[in-house]
Amino acid sequence: MPTRARSSRAWWVALATLAALVAAAGFRSSTGALLEPLEAEFGWSRTTTSGAVTLNLVVYGLTAPFAAALMERFGLRRVAALGLLLVSVGSGLTLVMTESWQLWLLWGLPVGVGTGSMALVFGAVVANRWFVGQRGLVTGLFSAASSTGQLVFLPAIARLADGPGWRWAAGLVAVVALLLVPVVALVMRDRPADVGQVPHGAPASYVEPPVDRSGPGPARVALGTLRQVSRTWTFWALFLTFWICGWSTNGLVGTHFIPAAHDHGMPATTSASLLALIGVFDIVGTVASGWLTDRVDPRLLLVGYYFLRGLSLLVVPSLLGPTVAPSLFLFIVFYGLDWVATVPPTVALCRIHFGTARSGVVFGWVFAAHMVGAGVAASYAGWVRQATGDYQGAWLTAGVLCVAAAAMCALVPRARDARQETTLDEVAQENAQI
Repeated sequence: MPTRARSSRAWWVALATLAALVAAAGFRSSTGALLEPLEAEFGWSRTTTSGAVTLNLVVYGLTAPFAAALMERFGLRRVAALGLLLVSVGSGLTLVMTESWQLWLLWGLPVGVGTGSMALVFGAVVANRWFVGQRGLVTGLFSAASSTGQLVFLPAIARLADGPGWRWAAGLVAVVALLLVPVVALVMRDRPADVGQVPHGAPASYVEPPVDRSGPGPARVALGTLRQVSRTWTFWALFLTFWICGWSTNGLVGTHFIPAAHDHGMPATTSASLLALIGVFDIVGTVASGWLTDRVDPRLLLVGYYFLRGLSLLVVPSLLGPTVAPSLFLFIVFYGLDWVATVPPTVALCRIHFGTARSGVVFGWVFAAHMVGAGVAASYAGWVRQATGDYQGAWLTAGVLCVAAAAMCALVPRARDARQETTLDEVAQENAQI
């Protein structure tokens, strides 16, 4: 049996990655708590503020596949540090904005690109490079980082917005992101070979594949990979179901849960605490999902996750009220466990069907669908609220879509089929020809 080598640096890199992901999630968790304070101060409509969130989510998602390619070309450390700096600058400049177009610009470009550079794709690339053993568990930990950011930042952001003002909340995100830039620069390394180690759980004889920096640029790699994998049903199944995942999480619940609960008489600080509590249970659910992904068919996990999520969303309108009833608390617990439990099995299916070397870029495109779906849902839910006076239509739409996602996951092939799925050699050949 081959000897396994210990890679102590892998866990330090994992901690730095977690910190960066938590900081990026800090802004992501702040938008729902800031909608009403911004509307109250500037007189903007729900459609205007929801549109800014939509632009942020879409740019965030579309940045991901190109960020994955940039990480392959220029390294994890540079891309992550630059992403944190962009988040800090973008969030900090909102302190002096006066017009709605400035909100759209700042949330859309610097913050959207910055957080997109540290999206779940970042965690997937780190897990694939630095871990062989416990890769599913580590992927689950990285996926839970978004919930940790929600847990850490959201209650503080809601209290600051309700007390001294929303500018204090935006300033908190800017300062934390800026402080993490030197941490990532000092701790993060691009590959285990850079510090004379092998990935955690790999044999001591492990030889890392050479990095070819003479090939096509990051944009060509991202687009060439998309062209190849888009010929397969597996890619489209993962793409569409993750689009629905984003719709039902970041787009609807993450953006509109606080205002929706406020419509039913619940104080914003209480609903923000409930949303943070979702983050608590999401950490448990996502880590458990990572553990299960190492042991259970990822397709079956996704079928269960989406189906149960859909059922839970269908009953939300009857649960909201001025106080936290036991039935609402039960929803918070269940929904938290399922929030991003879909990520580890989705990452695993990208790796199984498209190979480790390109799985980061493939997942980048799948994740882009997640955030575009979230962006569409943010505007759709805002439009439903403004047109009908409540969010009931938005909740019901999300529930039906999740049930449809469960059906699509059941149709994903059991394993990579060389006659149907794209091989890595085909991808590399096509990229070389671009």
